[in-house]
Amino acid sequence: MDTTQLLKGVLDVAVLAVVAREDGYGYDVVRRLRAGGLEDVGEASVYGTLRRLYASGALTTYVVPSDEGPHRKYYGINAQGRAMLEAQRKDWHAFATAMTDLLDEGDPR
Repeated sequence: MDTTQLLKGVLDVAVLAVVAREDGYGYDVVRRLRAGGLEDVGEASVYGTLRRLYASGALTTYVVPSDEGPHRKYYGINAQGRAMLEAQRKDWHAFATAMTDLLDEGDPR
């Protein structure tokens, strides 16, 4: 199954969930999403999502100097982002339950 379209639909909530656990810079968020099972997530998609969530007021940013290269822009979740994450978490659980029920109907197990 090609999960590209599914990933587009859940990337905002996945990024919020990762950043809610711990602030992170762009590639760090990509790495944690991939480690969490979203191996096909693209770097450009994550960077765009981080910028969009920041522009919408769900994330904050701060810069941390790096001895190994350019400074890194870290993203953190704020109260608006936590409220957004909670609402999307509820939506996800309802949607996942409905899909599980549909897929299990008539399953000959």
